[in-house]
Amino acid sequence: MTDWVPLPRSFFCRPSVEVAPELLGCVLWRGSPDGDVAVRLVEVEAYDAEHDPASHAYRGRTARNAVMYGEPGHVYVYFTYGMHFCANLVCEPPGQASAVLLRAGEVVEGADLAASRRGSGRPAAGAPAQRAHPPRDLARGPARLCQALDIDRGLDGADACAEQSPLRILRPAGRLPGQVISTGPRVGVSQAADRPWRYWLAGDRHVSLYKAAQQRRRQARPVTGAGH
Repeated sequence: MTDWVPLPRSFFCRPSVEVAPELLGCVLWRGSPDGDVAVRLVEVEAYDAEHDPASHAYRGRTARNAVMYGEPGHVYVYFTYGMHFCANLVCEPPGQASAVLLRAGEVVEGADLAASRRGSGRPAAGAPAQRAHPPRDLARGPARLCQALDIDRGLDGADACAEQSPLRILRPAGRLPGQVISTGPRVGVSQAADRPWRYWLAGDRHVSLYKAAQQRRRQARPVTGAGH
């Protein structure tokens, strides 16, 4: 993308609640042999390391979340629900394990390629027609965003600040245009969901639909008396 520059590592060397709102309006760019796709970020969520019950780092370092404990500006990718990938940008100095989840965006480059990855491109000869996704839905939600950009665990640890990286975070060479940012509870977490650490561009139609997490009900066990 012309006239866009990568965010410096120092940008990410801060608490996630400071980084998150400033990522809105920036572009996540993905280069691949198939072509380039870029998504303008419109919705993100902050997670505060081992102090945050909703964070993957809450119970300490594991093989899965090791990238979160590394250098800021790298991409932490995880697999969820047995079918989806989600991408985060690591914040704070190494060892802190703070990150920002990339929740939704607008495809601003490579829309046809993004659509084909979402299963709504032109079908091959003889193949049944596919239902096209509305353009606003191509990266509307963390799983869709990763699918549109072809992000999987193979990109876990990618350096979004490096010039030759296949996955980079960019912003205009000048200032971003003025924007109204809304905040609210996080999505899909059962603990600390009420913390207003989800940030989105107010009124943007690419923001995902909010759905509060459903609390799991504990099943009552039958009570048996003595001798039964």
